[in-house]
Amino acid sequence: MPSFSQIRGELRPTFVLAWPVVSAELGWMTMGLVDTIMVGRVGAEALGAVSIGSHVFFAIAMFGIGMQFGLDYLVSYAHGAGRLDEARRWLVNGLCLAALLAVALTAVGLFIRANLDHLGIQPAVAAATGPYLGAVLWSFLPLLLFASLRRYLQALGQVRPVMIALVSANLLNAAVNWLLIFGNWGFPALGAAGAGWATTASRAYLFVLLLAYTLWFEHRAGRGARLPLAIEAARLRTLARLGLPAALQLLLECGVFAVATVLAGGLAPTALAAHQVALSAASLTFMVPLGISAAAAVRVGNALGRRRPAAAGLAGWSALLLGTAAMVVSALLFLVVPRPILRVFTTVPEVLATGVSLLAVAAIFQLFDGVQVVATGALRGAGDTRTPMLANLAGHWLLGLPIGAWLCYRAGWGVIGLWAGLCIGLVAVAVVLIAVWSRHAARLAAEGTAQPRRL
Repeated sequence: MPSFSQIRGELRPTFVLAWPVVSAELGWMTMGLVDTIMVGRVGAEALGAVSIGSHVFFAIAMFGIGMQFGLDYLVSYAHGAGRLDEARRWLVNGLCLAALLAVALTAVGLFIRANLDHLGIQPAVAAATGPYLGAVLWSFLPLLLFASLRRYLQALGQVRPVMIALVSANLLNAAVNWLLIFGNWGFPALGAAGAGWATTASRAYLFVLLLAYTLWFEHRAGRGARLPLAIEAARLRTLARLGLPAALQLLLECGVFAVATVLAGGLAPTALAAHQVALSAASLTFMVPLGISAAAAVRVGNALGRRRPAAAGLAGWSALLLGTAAMVVSALLFLVVPRPILRVFTTVPEVLATGVSLLAVAAIFQLFDGVQVVATGALRGAGDTRTPMLANLAGHWLLGLPIGAWLCYRAGWGVIGLWAGLCIGLVAVAVVLIAVWSRHAARLAAEGTAQPRRL
């Protein structure tokens, strides 16, 4: 690892790029938090339905979003090399891939919705989960198209429009939630299903707004008339080759929390509610290193496109330093003021009592969760999407989830045992990825040192 004096020069440009992305990620997560908070006023069953339905949806959707992650490397590299025509071609093919994926993933979601009764969920919760999923599945197409546009703009350094889009989408989501969850202004009171329709409307708005900005941006730059519209099989294959490992990594990471939520669904409704509110709080703080991870991918890819490998290594280390600092702060908050955090979501005493214990476990894995996601972004910027996939497979599914399930049901620890297992898995993933990035960064530093001698 380089010294702080070497990294210090990279901290400011990384932060300048990262904070709007972090704000966008927080806006993205706030949309789900608003759903949780508002549905929580309806009852434990509705809260459990949104918890299970949203996690099942995101376990599927993250695969489609991950398939777009190849754009981070391809567009940022092309931008760094001054090949904006290449960047635009990658965007057009990314949008085509998103549309194809949306059709397939919607079919998967419909299959799961039709088989909710076989997942061991409490009947009252399952009855509310079906209508919620039925509404939110319509958002697959706008969500994946939005994801392609977002990765393109971020790779070009156009991050503030994404932030503005997500902040305004939150306002729309809250307003439609108020109308459809509770039946205000003469609208039907749909409960959990109302939250699903509000989410779908917000995602459609996100796509339309970001598409409009992208077209305006291209026109302003004098490139709109030359926007290449050709779909190229070779580019689709390249996107799939880079995106598939990233998609599987996201599927493995998000899927383990979805399975954990389903396992918690077999416990008492109060335990499931505590799991949901604690996970919502942890997910909110996770958005900070997730945004820094996206910035790391862009800055590493841009530096490599400019043929500055040493700068790419330092960019990755600076992002890791920022991500670690952010998660230290969030871990302290979880330990010092857990009840005020949980009261944002619920006031039920039993849920609060269990939630405090879960946040204590979350405080432990906050640091490791931040490290692993930022290291994943840095590796993605260097074109390595395979290693994070393998690390998540081993750490979460072969280690963390089996231990958590055993502690939960066999050892009698309940939902706290489930979280302890997830924590063990996250620690393992973080250790592996930081070791792999260290080797990558050392190689990049050596290439940067050798470059002047070759010239």
